[in-house]
Parts: sequence; C-alpha cells; structure tokens
Amino acid sequence: MLLALAGGTFALLGSEQGDVSNPDVEFRTETTEAPPEAEAVSDDQGDDDRGEAYSWPHYGLTKTRTSHLPLATPLRPPFKRSWKLGGKILLEFTPVLGSRSLYLLKNNAALYALVRKTGKVRWKKKLGYLAASAPAYAYATIFATVLERGKGIKEGRVMALDAKDGRTRWSRKLPSRSESSPLVHRGTVYFGTEDGTVYALRARDGFVRWRYKAKGAVKSALSMSEGKLFFGDYAGNVQAIRVRDGKLVWRTGTSGGSLGRSGNFYSTPAIAFGRMYLGNTDGGVYSFSTSDGRLAWRKETGGFVYSTPAVADVRGLGPTVYIGSYDRNLYALDARSGRVRWSKPAGGRISGGVVLLGDLAFYSTLEKQTVAVTARSGRRIWRFGRGAFNPVVSTGRGIFVVGQTSLYAFDARPDE
Repeated sequence: MLLALAGGTFALLGSEQGDVSNPDVEFRTETTEAPPEAEAVSDDQGDDDRGEAYSWPHYGLTKTRTSHLPLATPLRPPFKRSWKLGGKILLEFTPVLGSRSLYLLKNNAALYALVRKTGKVRWKKKLGYLAASAPAYAYATIFATVLERGKGIKEGRVMALDAKDGRTRWSRKLPSRSESSPLVHRGTVYFGTEDGTVYALRARDGFVRWRYKAKGAVKSALSMSEGKLFFGDYAGNVQAIRVRDGKLVWRTGTSGGSLGRSGNFYSTPAIAFGRMYLGNTDGGVYSFSTSDGRLAWRKETGGFVYSTPAVADVRGLGPTVYIGSYDRNLYALDARSGRVRWSKPAGGRISGGVVLLGDLAFYSTLEKQTVAVTARSGRRIWRFGRGAFNPVVSTGRGIFVVGQTSLYAFDARPDE
C-alpha cells in the first residue's frame, strides 16, 4: 500500500504479489496527446517524394510516449515491400522520421539518414562504439545518446547533428552510459543515464540547464505531460520532476519481488488519462496517478515486463493499455482499472514496445517475428518473419519494420 511521506514522496510497502486495485485514484477521460502534424518542406534533397513530410520525431511518437498514431483509413494487409536496408548490426530501436528522411541509430552507434521513399542512404556517421536508443528529431537536428563513446570506454555521449548532412552541431561527453532515447521540448533536450542522472541540456549548444539525481539507473526514455517529466529507475522507483528546473514533485517506490528480484523499471512510461503506465521486471504492469504518484493498479503477468506500452481510447473498446511480457503474451488492459480486456499468446517473448497504428497493434518477439493484431480483439492479421525488439513506425500510409539487423519499408496502401 502507499504511505505519504514528507516532501511529496511515497513508498509502496511490503512484498505482496499479484494484482492491486485502488479504484478511487483519479482517471481523466480526455483524449491522449495528438500526434505531430506533417511539416511542409521544399524538395531540396533530390528525391521525388512530393508534398508534406510526416514527422515521427520521438520514440513513442509523442512526448507522452503513447505510441499511438490515429488513422482515418485503417491499414490492412497485404503490405507490399518497397525497400530493404540490409546489415549485420543488431537493431533494437525504431527510427524517427523528419522532413523526408528516416534516421536510424544502430547498436554499433552508427547513425543513418535514409530517403524514406527509396531507402537510399543520404549520410551515415559513427557516434561511438555502442548504442541502444532511438534518436530524436527537432529543429532540423538529430539528437542521440550512446552507451559507450569508444571501445572499452564505459562512458557515454550525447550529440546533436545537422539533419541534412550529419555535421556535428555539438557533442558532450557523459560520465556514465546512456540508453535513454532523448526528448526535445521548447529548446531543451532531456534524457537519463546509468548513474541515475537526468539531464536537461540546451538544444542549440548542449549547455547543462539542470541535473536531477535518481536513486537508480535511468535507462528508459523520459515522458512529459503538464510540465512534468515521468520515468522509472533501477532502484524500483517511479517519479515526476518539474520540466523547468528538475525539482522532485513526487516519488513512488516498489519492492517488487514476484520473480525473486527487486523490481526494476526499464519500460518507458506512457502518459494518458491522468495516469502513468509502465512495466517492471517484477512481472507487473503499473498505473500511477500523474498528479501525486498514487498507485491506481498493478496487473501481474508471468514474466519480466520490459515492454513499453501503447495507450489509446480505442473505438468500441475504450481506454486501453497494450503491453507485452516475457510470459509470451500480449495484454490489452482497461486503462482505468487494469482489468484484462483480452490477452493472446504472442508467439514468443516480448521485450520491446507495442505500437498502435490506427486499429492495429504491432509488436515483435525475441523469437524473430513482427505481428499485427486487431486492437479490439487481438486477432492476428499479419505476421512478418523478422524482428526482435521494437517493431514499427509509420507515415500512416507506409510502415517501416525493424528486423534483427535490417530495416524494411512496406507500402500499406499499394492499390491507391
């Protein structure tokens, strides 16, 4: 249970396993954050992809990281493959989209800029030795973090590069590794590091605006809503800090233990309906109030939950949280109560996030497949025998599928 402590800090006491429900915790029925609008760009980069260029600027699409792209026209197979970027380097994270390009950070810390229509490499640049995050796109700039800036160097780096040509705008060495996908908001870049430091850097030059020190490693991306940043750490805490100065608003802890371990939060939280949703290595999916950190519910699964949830108010179903588990199941949970709307065998362990494109939920498994199911019922309608971690991003017409080592582009409306 939760006990209020001085200074706006909460503790979740005990080592109880199983489901928890606190139905009196506030739940708002407002819609989730709208996705970024398309940006009008001139055709100055030599390709024939005319018109507006759709932007997918952050991991999870929006700053609330809900991983939900509403679509007026549903996507349905058959999906026609249009190009492939092959390779031998592991791909854990989805790319981001900006202007007419796609930006992909491979696990060897090589950043690629590709023409979205053809897959042609515009430029590539080595940022370090090891990376495990998605970049961010803003102000015609790519922002990226790396785990190791050189071979044998257990320290990271954060960089800003010109989106057009890959020129380094600025680079800052970090005293710790980072696999936290950056968030960019109003001229500031936010991310976390393994020594528990959360940074706010000025986007134009990398100047440190403020730092916040968590009690454990911050490996996930940060999520933002209503002037607060939300994240979990490897000490089993979730917290909210102020965007403007990094001051703690509230902190909630969990003892975990359902898998014989303390609970670690690797999952990037999704923020919607006045709630924070994320998974934990103790096997639970959690929902907390964004106002004060009160636990709304906990849903037990049978395995680690590294997965980042997708959250949306699905027509005919209602506000729903979609998340995967190492127990080889995909869950659709009532966003208010945590009640299981449906759960389906996923065909393997889910480590990466779930992405909602219109009324389809996409996920990948460590058994090397990417799957699309209907959001309302979980009925499988498409399977691709490539994938491992985070599955897809989309323009609303086409989808880009992340395989184990290759990136694939599909036209989802080939007959139009």
